[in-house]
Amino acid sequence: MNKRKILNDPVYGFITIPSELIFDLVEHPYFQRLRRIRQLGMTDLVYPGALHTRFHHALGAMHLMGEALKTLQEKGHSISDKECEAAQVAILLHDIGHGPFSHVLEHTLLSSIHHEELSLLIMKELNRQFSGRLSSAIQMFEGSYPRRFFHQLISSQLDMDRMDYLNRDCFYTGVAEGTIGAGRLIKMLDIDQEELVVEEKGLLSIENFLNARRLMYWQVYLHKTSLCAEAMLMQAIRRARELCQQNSPLFASPALLFFLSHEVSLNDFDDNPELLNRFTNLDDYDIWTSLKSWATHPDPVLSTLCDGILNRKLFKIQFFDGPPTEEFLAPLRDKLRQKGIQEQHLSYFLVAGQTTNSAYESGEDQIKVKMKSGAIVDIVEASELPTIRALSKIVRKYYVCWGKTVSLRG
Repeated sequence: MNKRKILNDPVYGFITIPSELIFDLVEHPYFQRLRRIRQLGMTDLVYPGALHTRFHHALGAMHLMGEALKTLQEKGHSISDKECEAAQVAILLHDIGHGPFSHVLEHTLLSSIHHEELSLLIMKELNRQFSGRLSSAIQMFEGSYPRRFFHQLISSQLDMDRMDYLNRDCFYTGVAEGTIGAGRLIKMLDIDQEELVVEEKGLLSIENFLNARRLMYWQVYLHKTSLCAEAMLMQAIRRARELCQQNSPLFASPALLFFLSHEVSLNDFDDNPELLNRFTNLDDYDIWTSLKSWATHPDPVLSTLCDGILNRKLFKIQFFDGPPTEEFLAPLRDKLRQKGIQEQHLSYFLVAGQTTNSAYESGEDQIKVKMKSGAIVDIVEASELPTIRALSKIVRKYYVCWGKTVSLRG
C-alpha cells in the first residue's frame, strides 16, 4: 500500500505525509478522534467559519515542521532522516491529549490535568503499540532529547504549533489582521549551540508574529462572547456532574457518564490503563448530544443552561481592570433571585473569572536573535521597536458573566 499520501490543505496547499510511520499514526483511532474536536471550542458563535478541527491543526504543524527542518539542513546543520521523522511525529501528536472542545473543558471534565500530560500518556501508549518507534519523538516532546532545538520547534514561543494555529485560525475566522508570514519566519531560523535562533533580518517578521498573537488573543481566543459561551458550558457540565453524583437519571454516552461520575487524577491513568481508552472515546459529539438531551431535563438549572448554549441565548458579560467588587455583584444576585433562582444555584448563573494575555514572556524560554555580529540576544534587546517591550507585559482582565435574561419562574 502506498503510504506517502498528499493532502490538500486550505492554508498551505498540497502537503505530504512523509513516512509510513506517520501515515500509520494518522490512521490510528487516537489521531482520527481529532477530527471530532474543534480547534476553537465555542468560537463559531462569534466567527461562523471557525469550525476547523485539531486534526487540521496537527497536520499543518507537521507540515511546517518539515519545512523548518529542510531550512536548517540547507544551512548546513546535520539532521538525520530519523530525527526529521521523530520531530514530525512529536508535533503531529502534540495535541492528541485534548478533550472535547479543546481548552474549554480541560479542567472541568478532568481535575487539574493539562492536555500536554494526556498527550504524553497517549504517545507512550502508541510507542508501546508501535514497538518503541516513537521513543525519540517522546524525548523531543518532553525536552530530554540531547539536541534542544527539536523541543523548541515543538514547544516554545516561536514553535510550529503557534505558527500553524495563528495562520489557520486567521484563515477560518476571517480575522486577516492576525495573519503571519510563517514561510518567511521559517526561512529565518537557524541553530547556534544546539539552540534555535532567528537571523537578524527576520526581526520584522518576529515583531509581526508577536503583534498578531496579541491581536488574536483579544479579538478571537478571549472574545467576550466566546468567554460567555464557555462559562455556560462549564457550568452545564458542573451541574450535570452534581446531578449524576446525586444518582439523578441523566443521559450521556458511556465515556462521558464515567467522567461525570468519577473524579479522575493523573495518577489514576497510571493505575488504571482502561482510563485512557475511556478518555480517547470522548469528543465534541458526546457533549453536543448530551446538551440536546439535557435541554429538556426536569432540572431547571441544567435545562436552562443547555437551552441557552444550543440556541445562543448567552449570558451578559462585563470586563474590569481589577477584581469585581461586592458593590457590583450584590445587585446582580438580587436580580437573579427575583428571577426565581435559588440561593444554592446562584453560582451557575453568576460567574466571575479572569484572563491574561502576554504576547511574549521574557524569561528562560526566550526568542533569541542572531545578530550580524554573531551575538545572540533576546528579541526584546534586538528590536528597536518599543512595542516589543510592551508586548512582554502581562495584561490581566477580570470579568463577570451573568444570566441577565434567564428566568426560572414557572
